[in-house]
Amino acid sequence: MPTTAPPATRQSDLVRAARRESVTRTPVWFMRQAGRSLPEYRAVRKGIPMLESCMRPELVTEITLQPVRRHGVDAAIFFSDIVVPLKAIGVDLDIVPGVGPVVARPIRTRDDLDQLVPLTPEHVPFISEAVRLLVAELGETPLIGFAGAPFTLASYLVEGGPSKNHEKTKALMHGDPELWDALCARLAQIAGEFLRVQAEAGASAVQLFDSWAGALSRADYAARAMPHSAVALGAVADLDVPRIHFGVGTGELLTLMGEAGADVVGVDYRVSLTDAVDRLGPTYAVQGNLDPALLFAPWDALERRVREIVEEGRRAPGHIFNLGHGVLPDVDPDVLTRVTALVHECSSRR
Repeated sequence: MPTTAPPATRQSDLVRAARRESVTRTPVWFMRQAGRSLPEYRAVRKGIPMLESCMRPELVTEITLQPVRRHGVDAAIFFSDIVVPLKAIGVDLDIVPGVGPVVARPIRTRDDLDQLVPLTPEHVPFISEAVRLLVAELGETPLIGFAGAPFTLASYLVEGGPSKNHEKTKALMHGDPELWDALCARLAQIAGEFLRVQAEAGASAVQLFDSWAGALSRADYAARAMPHSAVALGAVADLDVPRIHFGVGTGELLTLMGEAGADVVGVDYRVSLTDAVDRLGPTYAVQGNLDPALLFAPWDALERRVREIVEEGRRAPGHIFNLGHGVLPDVDPDVLTRVTALVHECSSRR
């Protein structure tokens, strides 16, 4: 029998905004809030490789909680990495500092697909344990689980690592669409199960990250990426968890990303929330979308933009304040704390 989100979080502003219900104030959290911008994060991670840190439940719990304690944000984002489920099923990869995920045997032929076995909860017991620990600590603060979308995971696997142009990925997508769809079908199962494991352990919402989807045309996204993201998001459709769908440079794809099965569509900083709401209509809440670079601007300029985004968000049926991408590593954490307080102050409905 499917489990549901913890009762304590169902009336939180984060969950209510995601469901397009009334809120006491605009909820706020930041992508990559748990991580390298925090000195306390660097202290607990010292000497521990990234993938290993993602597989230690007590460490994951501490890192996930750090920005909630410091900033007073309205949600915790589960500390992990999109390649963790791939590592868990035996894919030979590592996260190289300064580079990103590097895959020892890229997937470019049908024989290469044998690296991708179906993910089961038994592959990731450390994830379930960490989520349970976090839910116990967070109380009424929601935990957001996450996974990488099939297209973005496929790009890493086909390219062998990060890519600016995704040339091998697009060559495979167009040159052998049957192999491409077979690859993405396996990744959709893996991503969907990874989301489900977190939701069943107690996460109150989930987010599917499609970091590289903006590299695709609308037609290619609709034909070769969206159906697989829909499968991943569909894996938690029967659970009591709102689904957030975010990509970078995806202004032309927003409606399709919603149609893939989202309750909330993430908007990056290249598109105004006003335009996003006009495109999406009343069916979806929105999340976003402060430019992360503006966290380095003088406070008066930053404050002005934060207030504008809060006002733009009032037009949406639900709005979760966030960045239009992740926290940059050199940002002053105190600025994030001030932004959180400002959003709460200027959006209060009480």
